[in-house]
Amino acid sequence: MAKESKNHRWRFFRAGDFDQVALDRGADFLNLGSLDQKLWVALACPTEGLEFDKKTLELLDADHDGRIRAPELIAAAKWAASVLEDPDTLLEGTATIPLGSIDASTEEGKQLLDSAKEILRNLGKKGAKTISLEDTLDTEKIFEKTKFNGDGIVPVSSTDDEAVQKALVDIMACLGEEKDRSGEPGTSQAKVDAFFKDAEALDAWWKKGEADPAVRPFGDATEGAAKAFHAVQAKIDDYFTRCRLAAFDPRAAGPMNRSEEAYAALGLGQLSATAEPLAELPLARMEPNKALPLEHGLNPAWISAMASFRSDVVKPLHGDKSALTDAEWAGLSAKLVAFDAWNAERPANAIDELGRARIRELLAGGATKKAIDELIAKDEALEPHFTAMTSVEKLLRYHRDLATFANNFVSFRDFYSGKKKAIFQAGTLYLDQRSCELCIKVADTGAHAALATLSGTYLVYLDCHRKGTVEKMTVAAAFSDGDSDNLMVGRNGIFYDREGKDWDACITKIVSHPISIREAFWLPYKRVAKLINDQIEKFASSRDKELHEKTAASVHETAKSAEDAHAAAAAPGPAAPAPAAEAEPAPFDVARFAGIFAAIGLAIGAIGSMLAAVGSGLVSLRWWQMPLVLVGVMLLISGPSMIIAWLKLRQRNLGPILDASGWAVNARAKLNIPFGRSLTGVATLPEGAERSLDDPFAQKSKAWIFWLVLAVVLGGLVAGWRLGFLTKEMLLGVSKAPASSSSAPSAAPK
Repeated sequence: MAKESKNHRWRFFRAGDFDQVALDRGADFLNLGSLDQKLWVALACPTEGLEFDKKTLELLDADHDGRIRAPELIAAAKWAASVLEDPDTLLEGTATIPLGSIDASTEEGKQLLDSAKEILRNLGKKGAKTISLEDTLDTEKIFEKTKFNGDGIVPVSSTDDEAVQKALVDIMACLGEEKDRSGEPGTSQAKVDAFFKDAEALDAWWKKGEADPAVRPFGDATEGAAKAFHAVQAKIDDYFTRCRLAAFDPRAAGPMNRSEEAYAALGLGQLSATAEPLAELPLARMEPNKALPLEHGLNPAWISAMASFRSDVVKPLHGDKSALTDAEWAGLSAKLVAFDAWNAERPANAIDELGRARIRELLAGGATKKAIDELIAKDEALEPHFTAMTSVEKLLRYHRDLATFANNFVSFRDFYSGKKKAIFQAGTLYLDQRSCELCIKVADTGAHAALATLSGTYLVYLDCHRKGTVEKMTVAAAFSDGDSDNLMVGRNGIFYDREGKDWDACITKIVSHPISIREAFWLPYKRVAKLINDQIEKFASSRDKELHEKTAASVHETAKSAEDAHAAAAAPGPAAPAPAAEAEPAPFDVARFAGIFAAIGLAIGAIGSMLAAVGSGLVSLRWWQMPLVLVGVMLLISGPSMIIAWLKLRQRNLGPILDASGWAVNARAKLNIPFGRSLTGVATLPEGAERSLDDPFAQKSKAWIFWLVLAVVLGGLVAGWRLGFLTKEMLLGVSKAPASSSSAPSAAPK
């Protein structure tokens, strides 16, 4: 049996610019609790959004709060290492364990071994030397030949007693069935107790009614009589109330029997005995103090209900009467008051449908419930045994998954080694001729971006969905090589998840940061080009607008002049005056345009002087110095942005990206320039591929004209300099000053 060591010697490796523990021995897992948690890369992570086995995550999450913390991983590692003869087997990462590798020297290990053997025996694999995770998953097959399996649910097949079997069927029919581990329907102790509690409540209620004669004025037929009575009670009350009103005031007799107009309206439609308008009419024709007829003269809609009332209620108490007086009706109503009060106390439960006889049969002597309780107790007694079987599954899952999880939690070995994806990497994004390997599932884009921006990483958020399904998800992809020129909200790409399924992906948000030093080198030139382009567009737009406005004004003036001329010609009276001579154009402003040309000349002269100075400086250099100067000028322009980008790229940190997804990252897991470049693949031609540069649609370039002119100019400058035709003063536009005289100049002649 492996034991913890107080002086365990840890080993570390360097990755991500920090030291990480190397978990490559079984003893490392056994002693994980002694490793200072300040050296752990992460201290907690969510159970959602990870590319990892869901069941294993549930087992690691001991308190089932949706997060796995360091103490839970320590407990799992210590347990798995302690029940194995050789903890080094945890590094194999397989879902199969030889039975001989389970340490049977402890009580827990012995129970695990016995449970593993019983699982194999129930599966028909008696004598097998290994057990796999697949063997433990088919619980229905494991327990299909056993009556009891420790889940506290007993199916009908758990007993041979027909009376108990019938009782189990009644319980499941009334309260619903539960599924046993064997796959059969059954019932639990909670439902059995609820069933017999309801049965006892109904029996007590029945006994109360049976003990009070007032509750049963019609004997065993009281319930049927009450039903017939209540079916017509409201209608008979209405009839006698109308009769009393007519006796109070004879003028009410007519209106109480409805008017002829009401019957005329009723007769317009098709009538039937069940028609609702007909049922709303009085029960019988009303007269002051008139008895209610029970046979003839009744509303056709109520004949059937009144027949039941007469046979079930009136006849048992008053004989075969053909009419019922108001006083007799009051007496009948009083007979059922006690029954109604008792009936209102009837327990409402689902087992009432079984009937009084069956319920009392089930309750007789308590034997049936006692027999069912004993069955459930036998089943529950095997719970520790089943728990041990569950522990076999847990051990197999840990044997397969624990090392992988630890190397993505205690250290980020999988992520930094590049041999396989980390559990937080959701897949690969293909967009803008690049593949991004660092893609993380995101629940809330806004909340994630608020924290993830601290990572210093260029992040693109994408909504992903699969065609023809309702599946959706959001991922954050890190771009760590190339440039951002063609990355913008709305662009589409393809995302491949860890299972190889493809998703349509669309950019919804971008968190901008430097991507590469190459991008930073060209950034100043791109900014200048953009500035020039914007200014040209702005100038062209303003000129276009000005021209449009002038044209519209000219057209408007012309149309107005034509309308005025037409109106003047059509008006009566003296002849219209001759049209005025057209206004002469404004005189040419010579002074203004002279100033403009002078300014242009000065600008051209300044530019020429600058170019001449640069040219004279270049030609004064040796031939090998000229390229160095050009390189120096470019570095002078691009250097600041490259230095800033280099500093920022070295500080890129994975921590905020994972923290925003619910992790508790405990280290500065850097994404430096070389490692970042490995996370984003840029499109390159395959090795050995043939390439044709003949593009029939390529833009025809005339750059040779520019270079030819430039070469001629520079050649002329160099030749003139060498031959002495050009001097420094000529290139700079400065003339030599005349020699100064020591004597004062003579006065000019008058």
